[in-house]
Amino acid sequence: MLVPIIIVLIVALIIIAVWVSAVQQHKEKQEAERRKELAKQKRIIEESEDVIVNSSNIPMSEFMIQVLQRRVHDALAVMVELSPTSRELKNRLHESKERMNSTPENANNSDNLSLPDNDKQLIALVQGIKKLRGVLRSEHSKGKVETQKFVAEDRRLEKLQLKINVESQIKRGVAARTANMVGSARQYFEKAYATICAVTYSDEYVTNKKQLLESYLNEISNELKASNESSVKQKKEQEQDDLDVLFAPKKKW
Repeated sequence: MLVPIIIVLIVALIIIAVWVSAVQQHKEKQEAERRKELAKQKRIIEESEDVIVNSSNIPMSEFMIQVLQRRVHDALAVMVELSPTSRELKNRLHESKERMNSTPENANNSDNLSLPDNDKQLIALVQGIKKLRGVLRSEHSKGKVETQKFVAEDRRLEKLQLKINVESQIKRGVAARTANMVGSARQYFEKAYATICAVTYSDEYVTNKKQLLESYLNEISNELKASNESSVKQKKEQEQDDLDVLFAPKKKW
């Protein structure tokens, strides 16, 4: 009678040990997933806040700042749900909600853009706009941005990218032309012209820049043509001078 009881107890202990191990593994898995999600939301917050802080370098509309602020708020809300005992997260969520309800201070609905002279700053500016467009697409795909507003804001950012690209190439082309580097100037203008011709829409800016670049390219073409004609003429004159010397009557001494 004792042996069956011992066997039953052993089996029960094994079952309990397996169950406890399974529960522990499940808890560890849940904790790992929680930490992973917290890290993901933290990255979203840091990325969004970094863009907002650097908004002075990019003409950012009030709508775009609101999208970023709401993105921060939603990420904090998820973090509070995952860590309900964290006072710090709750305070940050409250502050984020207040910012959402206030008028953005750094909003700039103007598309006027001052290009930096430094190439690194120019690259950072382009990357910043690309990041904004990526955030906008992400929020639209989640259903947090209306399609009509998404299209309008994405087009605005697309035009800013176009201006940066075209204006920087024109600026370099003008500088090269001033330095009598006509070949380099033509390359910069041709690159800008190809970019402006590749857009799928037309507005006053596109039309004006096309005309300006066509004017620059025509002027350079005429300059190069005149330079080539001058070179050919000089070469012929030099050849003629050489022939005159060769066949000139020999002097008698």
